Amino acid sequence: MNYIKSKQRVADHGEVFTPAWLVEAMLDLVKGETERIDARFLEPACGSGNFLVPILQRKLAAVQLKYEKSAFERCHYALLGLMCIYGIELLADNIDECRANLLAIFAAYLHLTPIDDLYRAAWYVLSQNLVHGDALTMRAHGDQPILFAEWGYLGKGRFQRRDFRYDSLTQSSLYSTEGTLFAHLGKHEIFTPDTIYPPQSIATLAAFAPEELS
Repeated sequence: MNYIKSKQRVADHGEVFTPAWLVEAMLDLVKGETERIDARFLEPACGSGNFLVPILQRKLAAVQLKYEKSAFERCHYALLGLMCIYGIELLADNIDECRANLLAIFAAYLHLTPIDDLYRAAWYVLSQNLVHGDALTMRAHGDQPILFAEWGYLGKGRFQRRDFRYDSLTQSSLYSTEGTLFAHLGKHEIFTPDTIYPPQSIATLAAFAPEELS
């Protein structure tokens, strides 16, 4: 397998892809978390998904093991697993590939087509969670602050979304360090969502997807 797309991209951006065997070995170091459906992962230079694809595969295997007998729960917890995967990528073609790769795996697991609400909801989630931007400057393409959606499953087919600024979240360790001015405060007292949305269903999320998907 070729681990570079071109020598020019290596020179311009330091772009080199991690081989699959090494990805799996690294993920095995946190195996329990990769197999927890609601564990959140952020890859700040996600490329086309070398790390995020196997993380999703592990999450979906956990969904299958736990919810095999309930199609309703399997679909909703599979979407939750996808919702807990995040990425930032500087190059536009890579972020497009990453979104497509994750969507293809999700759709194949649940046997979805582009006309299905769950497929369209997954497309929308990936459009929010995988950001075309610069992790170092914490700015999205277009120079807006990177926002990440925190998704939670409320049960009975309803999801909760709260948006947070990436540059604020990165300050978490500073505030929690023992001996600092804010160490006694809970994180909820320091970090507040940029936006809180009302509970949303799969159909609600699907409505945000463009018509051309179908």
